[in-house]
Amino acid sequence: MSTLPPCPVCASTFVYEDGAMLICPECAHEWNPSDAAPEEAAKVWKDANGNVLQDGDSVTVIKDLKVKGSSLVVKVGTKVKNIRLIDGDHDIDCKIDGIGAMQLKTEFVKKA
Repeated sequence: MSTLPPCPVCASTFVYEDGAMLICPECAHEWNPSDAAPEEAAKVWKDANGNVLQDGDSVTVIKDLKVKGSSLVVKVGTKVKNIRLIDGDHDIDCKIDGIGAMQLKTEFVKKA
């Protein structure tokens, strides 16, 4: 049984050693296990005022936001309930009444 760690990119267990490097044959990711940080700190999402956001929080929009591809606008003061935090350019996945599912950036909301 291999004692090598799984690939940090795709979590494949088919990792093999090549000298000091570890290589994943599925995604071709190469890394040096001695350079790896012990554990990355969990990402912290903050609103426009610096308050920490968590899944399930309610937030309020602080700026009129045009919805790309339509004539709809999310107005200032719109309350969004039960947000879900995700990685990426837009940090918040949510549903807005009257508009539907969309993603928002944390810089345009404040914790309600």
